[in-house]
Amino acid sequence: MRITSTSCICPVLVCLCFVQRCYGAAHHGSIKVTRNQTKHIEGETEVHHRPKRGWVWNQFFVLEEHMGPDPQYVGKLHSNSDKGDGSVKYILTGEGAGTIFIIDDTTGDIHSTKSLDREQKTHYVLHAQAIDRRTNKPLEPESEFIIKVQDINDNAPKFTDGPYIVTVPEMSEMGTSVLQVTATDADDPTYGNSARVVYSILQGQPYFSVDPKTGVIRTALHNMDREAREHYSVVIQAKDMAGQVGGLSGSTTVNITLTDVNDNPPRFPQKHYQLYVPESAQVGSAVGKIKANDADTGSNADMKYTIINGDGSGVFSISTDKETREGILSLKKPLNYEKKKSYTLNIEGANTHLDFRFSHLGPFKDVTMLKIIVGDVDEPPLFTMPSYVMEVYENAKIGTAVGTVTAQDPDTANSLVRYFIDHNTEEDRYFTIDASTGTIKTAKIFDREETPWYNITVAASEIDNPGLVSHVPVGVKILDVNDNPPELARDYDVVVCENAKPGQVIQTVTATDKDNSANGARFHFSLDEGLSLNPNFTLRDNEDNTASILTRRRRYSRTTQDIYYLPVLISDGGVPPLSSSSTLTIRVCACERDGRVRTCHAEAFLSSAGLSTGALIAILLCVVILLAIVVLFITLRRSKKEPLIISEEDVRENVVTYDDEGGGEEDTEAFDITALRNPSAAEELKYRRDVRPEVKPAPKHHPSSGLDSIDVQEFIKQRLAEADLDPSVPPYDSLQTYAYEGHRSEAGSISSLDSATTHSDQDYNYLGDWGPEFKKLAELYGEIESERTT
Repeated sequence: MRITSTSCICPVLVCLCFVQRCYGAAHHGSIKVTRNQTKHIEGETEVHHRPKRGWVWNQFFVLEEHMGPDPQYVGKLHSNSDKGDGSVKYILTGEGAGTIFIIDDTTGDIHSTKSLDREQKTHYVLHAQAIDRRTNKPLEPESEFIIKVQDINDNAPKFTDGPYIVTVPEMSEMGTSVLQVTATDADDPTYGNSARVVYSILQGQPYFSVDPKTGVIRTALHNMDREAREHYSVVIQAKDMAGQVGGLSGSTTVNITLTDVNDNPPRFPQKHYQLYVPESAQVGSAVGKIKANDADTGSNADMKYTIINGDGSGVFSISTDKETREGILSLKKPLNYEKKKSYTLNIEGANTHLDFRFSHLGPFKDVTMLKIIVGDVDEPPLFTMPSYVMEVYENAKIGTAVGTVTAQDPDTANSLVRYFIDHNTEEDRYFTIDASTGTIKTAKIFDREETPWYNITVAASEIDNPGLVSHVPVGVKILDVNDNPPELARDYDVVVCENAKPGQVIQTVTATDKDNSANGARFHFSLDEGLSLNPNFTLRDNEDNTASILTRRRRYSRTTQDIYYLPVLISDGGVPPLSSSSTLTIRVCACERDGRVRTCHAEAFLSSAGLSTGALIAILLCVVILLAIVVLFITLRRSKKEPLIISEEDVRENVVTYDDEGGGEEDTEAFDITALRNPSAAEELKYRRDVRPEVKPAPKHHPSSGLDSIDVQEFIKQRLAEADLDPSVPPYDSLQTYAYEGHRSEAGSISSLDSATTHSDQDYNYLGDWGPEFKKLAELYGEIESERTT
């Protein structure tokens, strides 16, 4: 099939068509064409004949952005099988077939029905086929071809990264590169000059220039000064068609800022300054400021101020404020108008960051002269010393002079001064001061051991101007007086072994004294001379503020005496010397042969008799076994129901239980209570059933008086004696119970047990007059009275 096109084809496109034609031939050569193949019977060789290409085809071109009223003609398809009789039908498939590209199925003419944009799609791949209109069978194999969209200059160059912000140092050399800008053109760079861009500068001359091909912006002047102009706005244009007339263009803005370099030295606005400073200014305070101007910025404007000479260099100092770049003038020493009324200073301000490329513009420093005038002010009194230290003995009498402070008015008027103490703390109340002379005296009695030092504040003011007050600290040291006797440093636990030898040191003691070393550094130890010679222990003064306790004899026994007391007399070396007596407690303990204490308790006595630890353990086990047997025996005996005392009439240890009802208050036969009234009713002797008595108990002695005269206390004493002397008492405690109530009271008994044997003459008839509430009681006592009468 032959493809023809009305578009003009450049030599480059002819080459492309040739390549495409070769590619299509190779591609379609792989298609199997059955109508040109001869098939032989089985066993014979199959012979393939290469078919003759029936298509003639080429690339088609279509212009983009076609705005005509009619569809744009693209090209024509033609097959060798087409005889012109309309029997061949052409079919177009692929990208845009039927929508963008349409084909006349009879003639094979292809048209574009829409306006195309090459920047959106550069080409379309389609497939063409010729078929028999009557049989619908393909006359030629399907063939592929391309329709390329031909570019026109319809896109202007664009700066995708603009606008730009860039900096360049001031004073740069001419031709210094600033920035490279790039514009892009969406047109086809391989076709014509539609995408060929050139650059030009529309605004920013004569300060900057641009390379027309590369877009590099450079400085166009020498020594551009930031202090003269800092910001520049440069407009760059990019134009396609190589800058020819009719080309499209785009522009962008480049904002260029000149950065600072240190090309300007500092300068003081004036060569002479004057400053007023009152003499009352505090040392270390700022008294003034001074500043040198620098046209540079940032670190290029940093500077340092110094005092290079002048008579006030020792009185004043200067420092630099890094934020404001000012020189801060401070006072190093106090001012005194009466001594010096003015000072002169030469102050220098110099840059700290120098750029040697611009050293020829220097020097980068400047000097000015500052005159300081000292102002006269009314000053408070001035003490002769910045602080005072005084001393006074403890126990000094109230009113004792401690010391004197002195202050004077520094002004020429020399006013009188008044002194006083600020009673802000408790310590200030221990002293008083003479308002005229400044003499400090004691107001209380001091104890150095309680408070060894006092700090007070003394104030002085002018009498004519009390508002001007100055203060001075005064320290008062309390001197020591030997008023505390020495004593033992601690409570000593002194131990002496039973096997100690004579002259053996058993303890070393030390002493302390609340007084300072001047009144108690040397201690003397001795035994109390007022007592008789101690035969057991003695004391030796080691003359180093310690003493040793020694034994006087051999062997000590805890069984004889386990604690000894040794009075010790301690005296100091103060004036006058003081002494005190302390008593040491010495315990006797059992020790090993190497002197280690074994025990100091009494339960270790058996061990000292020669019994070993194993023997003691065996004895303890035997005792525990015996106790267990006794407890078991008692438990078994108590489990029996039989009473321990053989007595049938002793109702005090028996509980009588019966189920019949008693006869009321008149029934006295069920229980004999006479035993409770008189202990003589009990048996004279009671034998215990758990042991057999071997010795008859001692007879009891009764008082010669009658039974009613027996005293309860005497009765209890008799029973206690019988229990103590009874040899048949078992080896455990027994409870003896006595229920004796004592003999009859003269007032008579109020018990109802004996009411049946007494008669009363009381008349109970009046109970009937008490009302219905007492009716039952009146009837009860009325019957009793009638029975008694009967």
